[in-house]
Amino acid sequence: MIENEGFMFQGLDTFLLQSGFSSSLIEMTHLFISLSLLAFIAFLVYWVFQKYIVRILEKIAHKSTFQWDDIFIRNLFFKRLAILAPLVLIHTVADLAFTDFPGTAEFLRRTILVFFVIAGVRILATVLNSSQDIFHKSGMAGDWPVRSYLDAIKILSYLLAFIFIISVLTNRSPWGIISVFGGLTAILLLIFKDTILGFVANLQLTANDMVHVGDWIEMPKYGADGDVMDISLHTVKVQNWDKTITTIPTHQMVNDAFKNWRGMSESGGRRIKRALCIDTNSIHFCTDAMLEDFKQYTLLDSYLTEKDEEIAAYNRMYHPEPDKIGGRRQTNIGVFRAYIKAYLRQNPRINQDLTFLVRHLAPTSQGLPIEIYVFSADKVWANYEEIQADIFDHLLAIAPEFGLRIFQFPSGYDLQQQALVFAQNGSIVNADQQISVQQ
Repeated sequence: MIENEGFMFQGLDTFLLQSGFSSSLIEMTHLFISLSLLAFIAFLVYWVFQKYIVRILEKIAHKSTFQWDDIFIRNLFFKRLAILAPLVLIHTVADLAFTDFPGTAEFLRRTILVFFVIAGVRILATVLNSSQDIFHKSGMAGDWPVRSYLDAIKILSYLLAFIFIISVLTNRSPWGIISVFGGLTAILLLIFKDTILGFVANLQLTANDMVHVGDWIEMPKYGADGDVMDISLHTVKVQNWDKTITTIPTHQMVNDAFKNWRGMSESGGRRIKRALCIDTNSIHFCTDAMLEDFKQYTLLDSYLTEKDEEIAAYNRMYHPEPDKIGGRRQTNIGVFRAYIKAYLRQNPRINQDLTFLVRHLAPTSQGLPIEIYVFSADKVWANYEEIQADIFDHLLAIAPEFGLRIFQFPSGYDLQQQALVFAQNGSIVNADQQISVQQ
C-alpha cells in the first residue's frame, strides 16, 4: 500500500517509517491529511463564493431595475446558493482524493448527497418565500391565500427530502421507501391530520370565497372580532379591535359559523338599525293648536299639507258628520314619524339609494318602538358611530316638542322625587287634619 502512495506522501512516509510508525498508522495519517486538505479547500471555495461571487451577484441585482431580485437578496437566496460550490467540489474529487480509501470516498459521497438534499430544500424554501413576497408586493395574488399553498409545498418538499435522505443512507430506491410509507398511511394521517385538514379547508375557503386577508370577521366562539391579518395552512390570525390577536384553526373556519362584514364594506353604506321606545301614555291626537305649532318645522310643510288634504277627503267620504267618533285625525306620533323621515331624507350622510325605513315595531312593556333602518354613506367605524349618535341626539331632544316621552325605567333620582312628593303631600294632609280637629 505504501509503495503505491502519491509523490506528495513519499517524504512523509520515509520520515514516519524511520520514526517507527506502522503501515496502518501511516495510512490513517494519509487519510487524516487528505480529509483536512479537502476540508480546507472546500472552506476556501465557500469563503471565496461568499466573499466575492455572492457580493458581485448582489451588486448586479441591486443595480437592476427589477424588484424581485432585491427580494431574493433579502431572503438570502444567493448566500444559500453558495453552499452548493463546496458540495459539488467534494463530491467531484472524492474518488480522486481517496483512491486508496474507497470506503471513505463512498461515505463522503453519501454524506455530500444528504447535504445536497438539505441545501436544496433550504434553497426551495427561500424561492417560495421570495415568490410569496413578490406576489403580495405586486398584487398578483390578490385575495388568493398564496401562503397556504406555499406552506403545503414546503411540507411536501420536507417529506420528500426525508425520504431521499433515507434512500441515500440505506442505498435503497426511494420508491421502495415510499411504498413502505404507504403501509403507514394511518399513522401518517394521524401525524399530518391538522395539515391535511388545513389544506382542505384552504381549498374550500378559496373556492367559496369565504374569507380574505383584510376582511372584518366575527367568530364569538374564539373571541374573534376584527380584521384578518393572515391566512396560513394551519391558522387564521385575526387582529381584534382592542389590538389583541386571536388565532383560529383554519379548518374551524369551515366547520363553525362566522360573520364576514365584507359585504358591508363593498356596499354603498353601513346599516343603522336602532329604535326609540315611546311611552304609550304620551301618544294622543293632535289638536289644531298643535298642528299650527308643527308648521314651524319646514321639514313638515309638505307632509302637513298633504296629510290635511288626505284626511279631509277621507272624512268627507266616510265621515261627513265631524262630531261623530271614527273620523281620521292626525296623531303626534304620526307627525313625529314623518319628521324623522324628512330629517333623514335631507341628511347628506345617509345613503338614500339603500333600504330606508322608519317603522313601528310591536308594542312592548317598554312602550312603542320606532325603529330607524337606514344606511350611513360613510362606512368607517368612527364616522359611522358619529353619524348615528348625531341622529339620535337630535331625535331624543326634539321628541318632547311633539308631546312624546321617551320610555325609561324609574331611576334612583325618580324614586327620590316621588318620595319627596309623598312626604310633602302627607304634611299637607296632617296640617288639614289638625285644623279640622281644632275647629
